[in-house]
Amino acid sequence: MIRFYNTLSGRVEEFKPVRSGQVGLYTCGPTVYDYPHIGNYRAYIFEDLLKRFLLLSGFKVTHVMNITDIDDKTIKGAKALGVSLQDYTKKYIEAFFEDIKVLRILPANYYPRATEHIEDMVKMVKGLLAKGYAYPKDGSVYFSLAKFPDYGKLSKINKDELKAGVRVESDEYEKESVYDFVLWKKARPDEPSWETEFGAGRPGWHLECSAMSTRYLGPTFDIHCGGIDNIFPHHENEIAQSEAYYGQKFVNYWLHCHHLVVDGEKMSKSKGNFYTLRDLLARNINPVDLRFFLLSTHYRKMLNFTFDSLDQAKASRQRIIDFVYELEHQPLTEVSQPQSGSLAAAALTDFTNSLADDLNISAALAALFELIRETNSRLAKNELSPQAASQVLSAIYEMDRVLAVLPEESEEELPAGILTKIEQREQARREKNFALADSIRQELLQQGFVLEDTKEGVRWKKIK
Repeated sequence: MIRFYNTLSGRVEEFKPVRSGQVGLYTCGPTVYDYPHIGNYRAYIFEDLLKRFLLLSGFKVTHVMNITDIDDKTIKGAKALGVSLQDYTKKYIEAFFEDIKVLRILPANYYPRATEHIEDMVKMVKGLLAKGYAYPKDGSVYFSLAKFPDYGKLSKINKDELKAGVRVESDEYEKESVYDFVLWKKARPDEPSWETEFGAGRPGWHLECSAMSTRYLGPTFDIHCGGIDNIFPHHENEIAQSEAYYGQKFVNYWLHCHHLVVDGEKMSKSKGNFYTLRDLLARNINPVDLRFFLLSTHYRKMLNFTFDSLDQAKASRQRIIDFVYELEHQPLTEVSQPQSGSLAAAALTDFTNSLADDLNISAALAALFELIRETNSRLAKNELSPQAASQVLSAIYEMDRVLAVLPEESEEELPAGILTKIEQREQARREKNFALADSIRQELLQQGFVLEDTKEGVRWKKIK
């Protein structure tokens, strides 16, 4: 039985999909006004862990992740540089796809962009106007909270704070601002806009996700994910407009991950503790070590990023890599009392049962490391047969279908010049000329190649 903590109910519930064997999953994607920071990737990797576990459990997952390419932030950024919205967001969209590949995040089935689904949004606004849940005012269209009695059921806000008829146009606002929110913003001379029968303008941020999620997953689907900062107002507003429009429940399970902080403080560029993936790659951080760090704390707990904790994650991941390498290369002989596969089977069961309990990653990793410890103990006593070793490896490979932290084979051939540079770096490392080795690694990073040192040798990933 799989159980998740549902923000909507405030308790852990058994997971029962709308359609047997299938899962509709929507995850809040990037707003492409800048490079995503590691806090964003904490959420994306939690969602990747969830998706990989569902796949391991035999579900067919239809995953939709939106790309917000029009909102207050993207428009402001494009205007500041004097470029079109499309030209401004293109760079950050490309960077996002490069990053998720480097971090081994499985691609979604659909990446709808807000600017490509205006027709769906206009249709929803028209329907809400017709049903009396929305009203026009000064060229914009607003959702009336007073017309939706269930408003606040996700965030548990105090409905006494509701300010009926008071409107807010900003895409993002504070929790105390329980106002009617904008569905459609009136056109401004210096902003992109679309002509509609209720006036020229552009969609509000909250409307975008409702229109795109239901377009691909239907009016009621299984799981909606995001960070806790999305609960209010964004996800609360999604529920209101979607359920008002369709007249049925929007999402059955809401899963939210907690914040990532840096050295115990909120990330801030002014504090100098704000990191993108590219910032860490420039420090020679292995992106898969970062992945392991980001997934190794339960998603509902606050995660504190420090370089010491990242080093600890690196050491833990290296322990897994070294163990697999030794087991693959250790010559084993049949023992007088060969072990059955019970050790590996029990560990894999503990691993999957832990993840089935609201993605309890701590217990899942404990099962993995206990398998490593016990197997090493039997190896030392010459009590492990080749068959048992093979079963242990199979169990770890199965676990890694969810974790995705073991080394991968490169999928394409390196250009000759890059291969020469890697060989020069390896020679420098053998000669203990670490300054030169680091210099070559940095040079390769600038050319888009991330190196990963393993027992089997150097591996690489290509990014732009």
